[in-house]
Amino acid sequence: MLANDGVDLRVDRGEIHALVGENGAGKTTLMSILYGTERPDAGTVELFGEPARGHGPADRIAAGIGMVHQHFMLFGGLTVTENVVYHRGVLARRARAEVAALIERYGLGLDPDARVRDLPIGVRQRVEILKLLYRDAKILILDEPTAVLAPAEADRLFDVLRDLAAEGRSVILVTHKLREVLAISSRVTVLRDGRRVAGLATADTTAAELARAMTGRDIELDVIHPTGTPGEVVLEARGVTVPGGAKPLVDNASVTVRAGEILGVAGVAGNGQSEFAEALAGLRAFSGSVTLRGKPLTRDAVAYLPEDRGEVGSAQTASLAENLIVGYHRGRGLLRPAKVREHARRIVERFNVKAASVTAPIGVLSGGNQQKALLGRELTRDSPLLIAEQPTRGVDIGSVRDIHAELIAHRDAGHAIVVVSAELSEIRGLADRVVVFYDGRIVAEFDKAEATEERLGLAMAGEAV
Repeated sequence: MLANDGVDLRVDRGEIHALVGENGAGKTTLMSILYGTERPDAGTVELFGEPARGHGPADRIAAGIGMVHQHFMLFGGLTVTENVVYHRGVLARRARAEVAALIERYGLGLDPDARVRDLPIGVRQRVEILKLLYRDAKILILDEPTAVLAPAEADRLFDVLRDLAAEGRSVILVTHKLREVLAISSRVTVLRDGRRVAGLATADTTAAELARAMTGRDIELDVIHPTGTPGEVVLEARGVTVPGGAKPLVDNASVTVRAGEILGVAGVAGNGQSEFAEALAGLRAFSGSVTLRGKPLTRDAVAYLPEDRGEVGSAQTASLAENLIVGYHRGRGLLRPAKVREHARRIVERFNVKAASVTAPIGVLSGGNQQKALLGRELTRDSPLLIAEQPTRGVDIGSVRDIHAELIAHRDAGHAIVVVSAELSEIRGLADRVVVFYDGRIVAEFDKAEATEERLGLAMAGEAV
């Protein structure tokens, strides 16, 4: 099958154009061709009515194209200004003034002198957009831009994008979030299996129609699953505190999770929920106590899907099979390659992972397929507790439904699950109870019936509920 098969895409000046499709549909390949990191075997690229000159990213950048990738390309130790003007050879005082003027013009709310490593993820994304504006990009490609944003941050991003479109810049939004497609774009192109299957005016379509075009079948959206039947206490965390310089990253957090229960953990990125999950998984030092079925928690007793699947959850250059055996091997015995490959094939088949071969590096898979593979690895472990951070980040809408069904089945089989997610619809759909983190502390707890989007959003913003 071809990654792109005769795909046409037209984006007008001053337009926000959404590009949607399942994992492996060809979105990334198409954007890589447009940005110049890949060359097409056939077809042409025209920019502003003229054939594109050159083929590499430098040629595309010079022509006015910029791209914000899912994984930000920033230097944590440098300031916002230094990241923006890196390699541009601009005098420091002039550079800061120019960057500050752009921040003010577009209402980006950034401090030119802040170190990037000290910024929340949502704010770092604005730095990436600022880099493109400094280069005067006329076409901006944003790959899954709200994957790490809370609702309020996403709304602020959309305000910025509307302002950019209003002054004649074009935005290509690559996303899986159909509600956002309807809220922000004027037109949408749908890819399936490498082909363009629909080009629609956003005002004339619905989320259900887009889901059908993406998957070829009807998809039920935003399912609220019934509550489980909790049993014995599996996880008990008391007074968990994670140090972090001037103040703790996690401050005196306590939770209890029972067998047959999903605890949802909500919060805007950077408020301690990820560090809390890492502490429970044994990846961070902490004070306080954490027990699993009444005994001190050990690192290898927990099934864990980390937020960062590339850096923490996998070895990108190792094969898919090698990645999927991690956590299963014990002692000093030799691994049997045939058994390792067969184990991987079972996970690939069960979780519908699109991979040419289990012997290929996991890094060549799309982000969504990597996510499904790694979640499959953890779900098939015999652990009483699963901690899943952002379990459907970067996963297409059909696979989201399948992953949620697997998590519910895992719960109903008697496992305790902690789900950390920036997606309020995911939290509300899956969780039997929800805790909300703000500024390192748990500031609210809701049962399923109480966990409305409004109440969760207020708690995530630090407002009393």
